[in-house]
Amino acid sequence: MTLPVGESTSATEFAGTGEPEPGETEAIRGRSMWAVAWRRLRRDKVAMAGGVVCLLLVLIAIFAKYLCAWYGKTPNMAFTDLTNAGTQMPLGRFGGMSGAHWFGVTPVSANDIVANLIYGLRTSLIIGSLATLLSLVLGVLFGTLAGYFGGVSDTVISRTMDMLLSFPVLLFSIALLTVFAIIPSFAGLSGMALRYAVIIFVLGFFGFAYIGRIVRGQVLSIRQNDFVAAARSLGASNSRIMIREIMPNIVGPVLVWTTLTIPNYILGEAGLSYLGVGIQPPGVSLGDMLSSAGNYLEVDPTNLFFPGITIFITVLAFNLFGDGLRDALDPKSMR
Repeated sequence: MTLPVGESTSATEFAGTGEPEPGETEAIRGRSMWAVAWRRLRRDKVAMAGGVVCLLLVLIAIFAKYLCAWYGKTPNMAFTDLTNAGTQMPLGRFGGMSGAHWFGVTPVSANDIVANLIYGLRTSLIIGSLATLLSLVLGVLFGTLAGYFGGVSDTVISRTMDMLLSFPVLLFSIALLTVFAIIPSFAGLSGMALRYAVIIFVLGFFGFAYIGRIVRGQVLSIRQNDFVAAARSLGASNSRIMIREIMPNIVGPVLVWTTLTIPNYILGEAGLSYLGVGIQPPGVSLGDMLSSAGNYLEVDPTNLFFPGITIFITVLAFNLFGDGLRDALDPKSMR
């Protein structure tokens, strides 16, 4: 029997008797859900490009200290000789760009913009990742409990999440951060560590209701499946069923939510810092850089461009990768 060029058989060739000849059996190789998803994701060039950029940004944040040491500048290092003594504006065109200062220096404070961008990106990724982790833990925990047990537990948890979804998070964040700005220490934290912790708590705690509702809906569907009933009939405890049987089946939606939430929290941190209640000097934040640059937009627009484009690229890369991952994990997707 002959096959067209380029095709291969996954069965056996028969010798006219209907039986496979010895040594000619070829195993049929199956693919797991993750292998299929990875194959689909690799075909999405836009998503893969977004993933590469995300990886690059994460590496920059991890090795920020070494990159700045190689570059020869650190955040908050003042180069006063590069600004006009009267106007305090950078000397030269485009904010004082040169071979020594690739993106120039900031007005008044005369800080190197590249060094500030590197550490500002690290701040955004740290806060965005930890806030997402907090939301993930709370959302998966309460969403699983609500969906699995139902009844009173479901009612109480669902109504609590509804209340959090309707809460004015921005106003509460501003009020809370303003209060903690005048508190020297709390729960063993002080200074910049305390401000980091408050921002992470505000973003993570008030955002867990979104993933909680997603997980609850998934668990309500999965708990009706036969394998859950089989595990229960074999004497498996509720905790074992939730951890070993249900949670592995919600990894896909949770993973997609994670990649799409990190950029939202990055924007949230940048927005709070832009309003003056987030990360403040000597800490470095992209939002604070935007806020400071806005005062000199008419005379030095380049100072506003670089932190703005950094936030844009970061958020866009995570969103593109998250969209591609969602399509790859969705069996009904036609992409």
